[in-house]
Amino acid sequence: MQISYAEVRRTRGAALTAAFVLLLAACSDKGQPPPQAAAGPVQVGVVTVRTGGVQLSSELPGRLEAVRTAQVRARVAGILTKRLFNEGSDVKAGQVLFQIDAAPYQAALDSARAALARAQANKAQAQANEERYKPLAAAKAISQQDYLNLQTQLKQADADLLSSQAALRTAQINLGYASVVAPISGRIGRALVTEGALVGQGEATQLAQIQQIDPLYVNFTQPATEALRLRRAIEAGRLDRSAGATVVRVVLDDGSVHPQPAKLLFSDLTVDQASGQITLRAELPNPKGELLPGLYVRVRIEQATAPQAVLLPQQAVSRGGPQGDSVLVVVGQKPVRRPVRLGPAQGKQWVVLEGLKPGDKVVADGFQKLRPDSTVQAVEWQPPAAPGAAASVPASAAR
Repeated sequence: MQISYAEVRRTRGAALTAAFVLLLAACSDKGQPPPQAAAGPVQVGVVTVRTGGVQLSSELPGRLEAVRTAQVRARVAGILTKRLFNEGSDVKAGQVLFQIDAAPYQAALDSARAALARAQANKAQAQANEERYKPLAAAKAISQQDYLNLQTQLKQADADLLSSQAALRTAQINLGYASVVAPISGRIGRALVTEGALVGQGEATQLAQIQQIDPLYVNFTQPATEALRLRRAIEAGRLDRSAGATVVRVVLDDGSVHPQPAKLLFSDLTVDQASGQITLRAELPNPKGELLPGLYVRVRIEQATAPQAVLLPQQAVSRGGPQGDSVLVVVGQKPVRRPVRLGPAQGKQWVVLEGLKPGDKVVADGFQKLRPDSTVQAVEWQPPAAPGAAASVPASAAR
């Protein structure tokens, strides 16, 4: 059988076409990724909302100050002869601290006493003359002018006597000032002058300083905006005034709490224009004298009670976003952003006053895994264990 050239060409063309179609199909299959199983829900840690009464306390910066401070100064001039106290010791009001050379003041006192005696004698003589010449003046045995002169001499003698008495008191006071005494009870610092120094010459030289340190004042500051927000919340009924609002706890620099509570005395009437802060003052007992003026402390004060508040870890709250403060709440396996109203921070937690209800599940962990269309699986979030907690776990539990 003979095959024509035209039939051969048609057969070869059909074969090439079929091969090209198969090649395209193979390439198309290689370009498609293999089908994947649908992604599962994202696991996130949540905190289940529970409401309850929360004490709202603030921890504010403060500094200790002596209740009374007195400068011991020389009130008369002279050479300092003795120091009669131990530096850094406790002294009593009226205790002699320094002795200034008293010889000049003793001499001045003796002179004032002599002047007083002379004035008393002059008055006695003037009074005797006036009494002796009085009947003569009535009988016109002497001139009226002579009797008036005697009366004038008596009045001058009275004035001289009063002046001498005042000079005597001044001399006694100056002699007393030669013994420098403590104006208040308290703890005295170092002596600012030494024996042999000339003090009080032209000025009241400071010799030492005494501070009363039991009790101590605690001066601390609070932002005026925070105080105003707290006051408005109390007036609106969202917060209750704390029964312990006048009790202050002092936290020392090492983190320990002073065993004695302080009592709130007052809040200043003005706001510092530079810092926007209000100054408050409390009184802190310091019977052992362990705390010293100038020490930096933290002041913990209970200011209000939130009757139906929520505590959330700070990481669960987004602050300052387009919606303000907000949290992510799991609703039907979807994360939904919800605005909240915050109170003050309590340690590492925020107090939430509004925006949540009991049973809400607030996302506290796993934010980095979330996408806009994520489906989530909520598991109860556990706060990280404190350092060293693993060492206290029993061996049986570890196994």
